[in-house]
Amino acid sequence: MHLPATASQTVGPYFAIGLDALLRDDLAPTGVPGHRVTIAGRVLDGDGTPVTDALLELWQANAEGRYAHPDDRQERAADPRFHGFGRVSTDAAGAFRFATIVPGRVPGPDGALQAPHILVGVFMRGLLKQLVTRIYFPDDDATAQDPVLALVPIERRGTLIARPEPVGGFTWNVILQGEGETVFFDC
Repeated sequence: MHLPATASQTVGPYFAIGLDALLRDDLAPTGVPGHRVTIAGRVLDGDGTPVTDALLELWQANAEGRYAHPDDRQERAADPRFHGFGRVSTDAAGAFRFATIVPGRVPGPDGALQAPHILVGVFMRGLLKQLVTRIYFPDDDATAQDPVLALVPIERRGTLIARPEPVGGFTWNVILQGEGETVFFDC
């Protein structure tokens, strides 16, 4: 008997068992300076099926371009209320949602300023190592000059740029493989 592999093979772990208490869907609580936004989307496997047990970890700088981490020693304003880190899971439709502020520009490894972005780690069944990607914001002049985004073939850059919604906020999906596959980075 031959059973073909599907796009999602269960390896585990099942994130809901141990991480629900650690979920944080607001990276910048009310009162933190910056333009507040909501980002919503879905995680879909290679067959277009919702991934119902994915976990996304999110990291970002504050509106001044400083991370809430002791290793960030830039002389930019820090705010102790700013988390800059979040963790959200997907629901039965593969959907996720989080609130934050648009981050400021941060220096890259060579000192060149990067466009505002949010770093995303994707954990899910079938993955032995997390996937790493980014969310960029549309209509930001800095996006066109971002040194990391410049490494991505132009026809694939759209997978990293959130789409504005008519009612406010942004949509950004994670497509794990196939047509429209999200760009993932080796880290």
